[in-house]
Amino acid sequence: MKIFKEITGLSLATLLAVGLAACGSSAAKENDAQKGQTVGDQVDYTIVGTDPGSGLMQATEKALEEYDLSDWELVSGSGASMTAALKRAYDKEEPIVFTAWSPHWKFIKYDLKFLDDPNLLYGDAEEIHTLARKGLKEDKPEAYTILERFHWDTEDMGEIMVAIEDGEDPEMAAQAWVDDNKEKVAEWTKDVPKVKGDKIKLAYAPWDSEIASHYMMRQVLEGMGYDVTISSVEPGPMFAGVADGSADATLAAWLPITHKNYIEKYEGDLDDLGVNMEGVRQGLAVPTYMEDVNSIEDLKD
Repeated sequence: MKIFKEITGLSLATLLAVGLAACGSSAAKENDAQKGQTVGDQVDYTIVGTDPGSGLMQATEKALEEYDLSDWELVSGSGASMTAALKRAYDKEEPIVFTAWSPHWKFIKYDLKFLDDPNLLYGDAEEIHTLARKGLKEDKPEAYTILERFHWDTEDMGEIMVAIEDGEDPEMAAQAWVDDNKEKVAEWTKDVPKVKGDKIKLAYAPWDSEIASHYMMRQVLEGMGYDVTISSVEPGPMFAGVADGSADATLAAWLPITHKNYIEKYEGDLDDLGVNMEGVRQGLAVPTYMEDVNSIEDLKD
């Protein structure tokens, strides 16, 4: 029977470090030990997950049922604990199966692949939407216009994410992108009058992708005269905050799958300003050196 474990980032990192160390001290020993083993045997039938309660984790729980993976267990933690486990495994070329989403710097830093999902339990490609509280258009029309026009691509976001992962301060990484992409920013701000210190609050989920987008938008809005506060919260409070007006907007709504439950819960209390990025994706992933694993169905072998 499938077991779902919730473990803090530190505990998960400790558990995985002990487990990986027990597998062998070198990639060569690991490869020898894995001969004749199934994928499940190699990773102890464990999928390294992320934030409990997220749409990605819910979809993964469903995938374990739909693909008859009853022997597997999904371990929850955080985005940071997941990427830490991935780095440890990748550095030693050890097998790992983990929940993933793109855009994310890990797909730029590492050679990774999503596992095929024949039943489309994770949906097709998703979109990231900008949401605003009701009344923002009337209260802060200048900001509303900029947020409504905001659109960029995965390469734009990737530049900021990689810079931050390499140790750059998020403010500096975001400002560098703004300075290097003045034409794109000009499209969002064209003919929008500047304001004088008007306050605006953006909320975002604590994901690398959303850190990049919200630090960048803060630079843009501050350049237009706004006093901008950005707050990192879990997805539930993020949606609740925009719905009840304690936050003005978020650029971080992944639809139609990842945040489906929140959109349905707060239907009518949010203003959807449209898509700010296409082609985002979520699912299960592995390093490309796991050559014999290409589909979720391969996990049954």
